[in-house]
Amino acid sequence: MASLTCTNFTLLTAAAILLQIAGLSLFVFGFFPIKPALSGVSGPESFHPSSCDSIEVQNFTALHPDQLKSLYQELSEIPPSYDRLILMVIDGLPAEFVIGRDDQPPSKIYKDAMPYTQSLLANKMALGYHAKAAPPTVTLPRLKAMTTGSIGGFLDVLFNFNTQALLEDNIIGQFFRIGWKMVMLGDETWLKLFPGLFTRHDGVSSFFVKDTVQVDNNVSRHLSYELYKNDWNLLILHYLGLDHVGHLGGRTSTLMGPKLKEMDEVIKLIHSSIIQNHKQTLLVVVSDHGMQENGNHGGSSYEETDSLALFIGPKHSHVSVSPTDVVTINQVDIAPTLSLLFGVPIPKNNAGYLITDLFHPLQDHELLRAMELNSLQLLKLLEAQTTHSTCKSLYLDAISLHKSWKMKNDLRSATNDEFTNTVFAYNEFLKTASQQLSHTATDKPMGLLAIGVTTMLLSCIIFLFLLFKLIQETYQNLKIQLSEAFIAIIIIILVLSMGSSSLVEEEQYLWHFMTSSFFLISLHKTFKSKSMNKIKTPILISIIIISGRVLRGWHQGGVNWTHLPDISKSLENSSSFYIKLLQILSVFVILILCFCTLSSLKSYVVISIMGSYFCVGLLVLNYVMKYQGDGDNDNDGILAAQMIYGLIVGLTSVMVVGSPWIISFYLKDLVLKIKDCLYLSGIAYVFGWCFLQLLLQKPVNSMPISLLLVQILATIFCGSDRGSDFKQWVEIGAIYYLGMAGHFSLGNTNTLATIDVAGAFIGISTHSTVLSGLIMFVITYASPMLSLLSMVMLISMKDINPNLKNMGQLLKTILGFPCLVPLGLNSVLLVAYTIILLLMRNHLFIWTVFSPKYIYVVVTTVCVLVGVLIVASTVTYIVSVVFLLRHRFYKHSTS
Repeated sequence: MASLTCTNFTLLTAAAILLQIAGLSLFVFGFFPIKPALSGVSGPESFHPSSCDSIEVQNFTALHPDQLKSLYQELSEIPPSYDRLILMVIDGLPAEFVIGRDDQPPSKIYKDAMPYTQSLLANKMALGYHAKAAPPTVTLPRLKAMTTGSIGGFLDVLFNFNTQALLEDNIIGQFFRIGWKMVMLGDETWLKLFPGLFTRHDGVSSFFVKDTVQVDNNVSRHLSYELYKNDWNLLILHYLGLDHVGHLGGRTSTLMGPKLKEMDEVIKLIHSSIIQNHKQTLLVVVSDHGMQENGNHGGSSYEETDSLALFIGPKHSHVSVSPTDVVTINQVDIAPTLSLLFGVPIPKNNAGYLITDLFHPLQDHELLRAMELNSLQLLKLLEAQTTHSTCKSLYLDAISLHKSWKMKNDLRSATNDEFTNTVFAYNEFLKTASQQLSHTATDKPMGLLAIGVTTMLLSCIIFLFLLFKLIQETYQNLKIQLSEAFIAIIIIILVLSMGSSSLVEEEQYLWHFMTSSFFLISLHKTFKSKSMNKIKTPILISIIIISGRVLRGWHQGGVNWTHLPDISKSLENSSSFYIKLLQILSVFVILILCFCTLSSLKSYVVISIMGSYFCVGLLVLNYVMKYQGDGDNDNDGILAAQMIYGLIVGLTSVMVVGSPWIISFYLKDLVLKIKDCLYLSGIAYVFGWCFLQLLLQKPVNSMPISLLLVQILATIFCGSDRGSDFKQWVEIGAIYYLGMAGHFSLGNTNTLATIDVAGAFIGISTHSTVLSGLIMFVITYASPMLSLLSMVMLISMKDINPNLKNMGQLLKTILGFPCLVPLGLNSVLLVAYTIILLLMRNHLFIWTVFSPKYIYVVVTTVCVLVGVLIVASTVTYIVSVVFLLRHRFYKHSTS
C-alpha cells in the first residue's frame, strides 16, 4: 500500500477532528436538551377543569394587579394563609445539621450551634423537612426547582456559571403579577433569573468561595432595615457563607459551628420581628443542596441531595408532628405549597405536590380544594407531556370521592372516614403523578443522535486507519507482542466495563489495575529480552510500579468506598505539619528532576534556565508555607499567586518560542537542533505544569503530582534506551494511561462533587467565569494534560532520520504517533461510551451515574484535543524555524 503524504495525513487528521467535534456537539445537544416546558403562565384557567372560559383567560393579563389578586382568591375558594413571605436560603446546608438523620437528632455540635432554631422545632413553632434535591446539586437548577416546581435539564449544571433570565412560569413571576413588592439580598443568581422584578436588591457573587465572612455580612447589614419596613411582600435572603465554608474545609471545618450560630441569630432576629410586628408573615428557611464530607456537591449522594425545608409561622402549633419525626418531601413540593398558601396559581410546569401539614388550619373543604387544584395542574401537565398515563384513573377516583363528599357535606351527612378516604385518594394521585413527571424521560431526537454517533464513529475509524497505516509504514515486523496487545486489551476491558453503573462509579480501580499490569508485563519482557540495559530499564519500571501503588492508595474509592481509610485521609486527620513537609519535599523533588533533565543539555543557556526554575520553586514554596489555606485570599496571597502565574507562563513562552532561535546559533546539525529545541520545550511544559499544580492543587495532592512526574519521566527514559523493545506507539499509550490513572489518584471521580471549586479562585481577586473556569479545568485535568504535554519531551528522545530533508515528511514522522495514539484511544472510549449512554437512556441511574460520567468523557475529549494541538503546534513551530534558519544560512553562505 502506498504511504500517505504529509498533506493527506494532516488533512485526514483534521477532518477526523472536525467530524468528532461536530458529532459530539450533535449528540450532546440532542441527548441533553433543555427540558421541555409549557409556554405561558398559569392564570384563571388553572382553577377550572377545562379552559371553557376563554374570554376570561385571554383578558386576565390586562387586569390591574389588585383585581387579579381578588379574582384568584375568588376562583381558588381558599383564603390566603399569610400575606408576607420571607424566603431565607442557606446555601449548602444539609438538613441533618438541623433536624437530624434516621430518627436521630443532629449531632451535639450542630444542635448547640442553633439553639433558637431547635427551640422553635421543639415548641412546634416550626416544621422541618428533608427536602430531597434532584441532581445536579448545584445552585441554579435547585433555585429553579423551588420556584417553578419543575425538574430541570441535566445541562443546567453548565448554565450554573452563566445564569440567564428564567422564562418558565414561576412563583416569583406570579407574585409580581398580583402586585407584590419584592426585595432580594444575597446571591446575585436571583437577579439574573428574575431581572427587573425586585423593588430593592443587593446581590453578591456566589462563586468567590474564598470569602466566608463579607459575603454574608452584605446580606445581614440590610436586614434590620428591611424588617422595619412594611413596603414589601416578599423578602429573599440568600446566604452563601456556609457553602463556602464547606468548599474550603468540608463538613467538619472549624468555621462550620460559628457559621451555623450566625445563621441561627438571623433566624432569631427575623422570628422576633414577625412576632412583634407582623404575625401574618411566613418564614421559610431552605437550602438548595447539601454537601459531601469534603464540602463539595453536584452529585447524587444522600449527603448532597439532603436539603432543608423549614417552615416557621404562627399556625404550626396545630400540627401533630413530632420534631424528631423524619419527614421527607421533594424540593419541587415547595412551589405548589407556597402558591396555594398565598393564593396564586401553581406554575404550569410544576411536578411537585403540596405539603398538607401546612394546610391543617384550613377547613376540610378548603384543604380538599387545595388538593383538587394541585391535582388539576398535574393532570394538565401529564396530558401535555405524555401520550398515555396510568394516573388518569386515580384522578377520576379522587374527583368522584370529592364530589360525593361535597354532596354529603352540603347535607351535613359526610363522615370523617369519607373525608379521610378522599384525602387519601388525592394523595395517591398526587404522589403517583409527581413521581411519573419527575422520571419522565425527555423525548430525544433519535435521528439527530444517530447522525451524531455515526459522525463520531466515522471519525474514530479515520483515526484508527491512520494509526494502522503509520504503524505499517514505521515497523517492518508487524508481529504483535503481549505488551502491544495489552494496550488494546485495556481499551476493550474499559469499554466492557462502561455498561455497569458500579464500574463507572469505581472506574479508578480499573485504570490502576490495568496500568500496573502493563508495566509488570513490560518488566517481565525486559528480563527476557537481549537488551544491553538489563539494569537501568528494570529499575525504572520498578519505580513506575511502586509509585503507581502509592498513588493507588492516596485516594480511596470513587463513590462506594470513600469511607475506607487512605493516605490522604490519614494525612488530613494528622497534624498539618506532615502535609507541609510533603509539600516541601514535592517542590524539591520536582526541582531536582528539573535540574537532572536540564543537565544533559550542553549549553550556557541551561544555567540561566536552572536559576529561573529555582526562583519558581522558591516562590511556590513561599506561597505554600505562607499563604496556602485561609490566607490565600489576602491581597498579598493573591499577588504572590499572580506572580507565580506570570513567571511560569513567561518562562515557558520564552523557552518554547526562543529555543529554536538560540540553539541554532551554536548547533549546526539539523537533527540535533530539532531534538534539543524539543527537549527544552518539553522541559518547559512539563515542569511549568507541575509547579503550577503545586500552587493550585489541594495541599494533600502535592506528593501525587511529583509521583506522576516520576512515572512519566521514567517511562520516557525507558523508551529512550537504544536497546529498548518499546515501540513508540506503545510507549505513548502507556503514558496516556498513566495520565488517566493519575486523574483518579488526585481524588477525581465520575461525580461532579469532586471538582475543586475552591482552588479555581487562587490568585483571583474578583469572580471571573472565564478565568475561574479555566483554572478549574487545569486543576481537574492536571494528570491527563501532564501526560499529553510530556509528548514534546518524548519526541526529542527518539531518533530522527537525518536523510529526511523534506519538512513535511519529517513532521509526519515525529508527530504521527504522539498525536494519533491519544486521539485514537480517546476516540474509541468516546464512541463506545456514547453508544452505551444511548442504550442506557431509560436506565434508573441515567442522570445520577451515566450522564455525569459522560460530561467527564466530553471534557476529557476537549483535554486531548487541546493537548494534541499544543504538541502539534510546538513541534511544527520548532521544525519550521529550524528549517527557515537553515535555509537562510545556506542562502547566505552561497551568496
